[in-house]
Amino acid sequence: MRERRRGLRPTALLSAAACLALALSGCAQVDTTAPSTARAEAAHGAPGRLGTVDCRQAKCIALTFDAGPSENSPALLDILKEKKVPATFFLLGKRHIEKYPELVKRMAAEGHEVASHTWDHKILTRISDAQIRAELKRPNDEIERLTGRKPTLMRPPQGRTDADVHEICKELGLAEVLWSVTAKDYTTEDSDLITQRVLDQASRDGIILLHDIYKGTVPAVPGIIDALKERGYVFVTVPQLLAPGKPEPGKVYRP
Repeated sequence: MRERRRGLRPTALLSAAACLALALSGCAQVDTTAPSTARAEAAHGAPGRLGTVDCRQAKCIALTFDAGPSENSPALLDILKEKKVPATFFLLGKRHIEKYPELVKRMAAEGHEVASHTWDHKILTRISDAQIRAELKRPNDEIERLTGRKPTLMRPPQGRTDADVHEICKELGLAEVLWSVTAKDYTTEDSDLITQRVLDQASRDGIILLHDIYKGTVPAVPGIIDALKERGYVFVTVPQLLAPGKPEPGKVYRP
């Protein structure tokens, strides 16, 4: 792999029309592995449960939050604790991990999966290989320092990724996680609208993308959880969703 500054390529950055068509899948043309495939490909005889849930039997869905921690995260963590719902947090480094280290510790201590959303939210397909490594390694190091556990998952900003990003992720022990449900909560502060968008798109093995940095998002979470529980969904972390398969570095997961 060459060290270089990469240009914008069709597989890395799509037209606005193509992005609209792929809005639920991360706006990226890449090979992905579905949670059901990861479970099916697990070693024969591997235990199906990670924690108390077996997603081969249960109707599982994963709640994920990008770009925190933020001043809204304590309220969100209180809600998740009250509802007994685990989540996966894809954290930003600059102005987030470095500003709220105690919240990172709390997320891990309360059983949530703590993962990376890069250090400074740079679009990875637009920067050099050395810059990609820095964007991925720095939050990993900080999260490990704070929680005692190095992340195994990352989410590329805007879902934009390519073969070079995959290779560097493999080198750093990271699997990439995209999503199947987006409330586009960056476009609205209407909590009811955010709730409805999630409920309209939810399906088994879904991965829900939300951002606890936006004002309307956290107030929507209790209604989302309650409505999906009523539909028979069980909330899990992303690793639980893949079990008995395990996230493989360099692979991209998306329902």
